[in-house]
Amino acid sequence: MNQHSFHDEISLAEKAEEFGTRAMKLGLIPSFVVHHFPDSWEFYIPDQKSSVPLTPEEAYLKLKKLVESTSSAV
Repeated sequence: MNQHSFHDEISLAEKAEEFGTRAMKLGLIPSFVVHHFPDSWEFYIPDQKSSVPLTPEEAYLKLKKLVESTSSAV
């Protein structure tokens, strides 16, 4: 069974933030911004055209895929 390191929305958002930091350190993205609101977090991963706000779930999936695809290629 696959063991996840998150159990609720806050821990999922924190994990997405960790993947964002790893992606930056690996040079996969130039930057990312997290807006912390009382009831939610918004993630912005800028690209050359635009930066659309992502939910913690969207950011987690996108950043995880990006980081894992790089580490599997090494």
